[in-house]
Amino acid sequence: MIGMIWSFLLAAIPVVIAITLHEAAHGYAAWAMGDNTAKEAGRLSLNPLAHVDRVGTILLPGFLLLSQLATIGHVSFMFGWAKPVPIAAWRFRDPRRGMMVVAAAGPAMNFFLAWLGALTLHLLPLFTHSPAGAEMQLEFVTVFIVANLALGLFNLLPIPPLDGGRIVVGLLPLGMARVWARVERAGILVVLLILFLLPAALREFGISYDPVREYLGVAILQAARLILWLAGSSPFLPVMFGDGSDI
Repeated sequence: MIGMIWSFLLAAIPVVIAITLHEAAHGYAAWAMGDNTAKEAGRLSLNPLAHVDRVGTILLPGFLLLSQLATIGHVSFMFGWAKPVPIAAWRFRDPRRGMMVVAAAGPAMNFFLAWLGALTLHLLPLFTHSPAGAEMQLEFVTVFIVANLALGLFNLLPIPPLDGGRIVVGLLPLGMARVWARVERAGILVVLLILFLLPAALREFGISYDPVREYLGVAILQAARLILWLAGSSPFLPVMFGDGSDI
């Protein structure tokens, strides 16, 4: 029972922190550029409850978490989303470029949090008298870094309504940007269908097609190398990630 509770906290706490600060970063970026919509809606908050989406933050992640703990004894995959921060792009001096900056703020926050997590590895020598405490810190920091890198890198996929899609809209010529922005009308259903449901369906026919998992597996490991190097924690890489096959 204690092991299951630790597994739950190990998976839930880093994800909650990553999602909460990701969404708050969108709101603060918009506020800094003159849009106080998120502030008026109470979304410039570090309280996770302010960003909860009933399906994306509770039901789907909860189902994935409990089903994996019940079947394989650990959490190997998580997916979810928070309630989008309300943005009034027309309040920006340049709405298209403003939305690009707001979109980039979320992943940037996650990469910053991953770096902060890597910095805490320098505290491990304080646990020399308690190997169990050092092991717990190392395990938690590893999950914290992976959760933030996964959220940041996933959101950089150039598909609306993900942040990467909105960044692309800000970079493309106006005509092409309008065409690409129309994809957002289908919302998260496009992401679920193309990136998750389709690979699962094809596996039933013996066809291996999972570009998102392959992309994240490689990208997270490379990003972790960089983050640990920037934090001066590179020696911990083999201990935390091994050969990278478990990511």
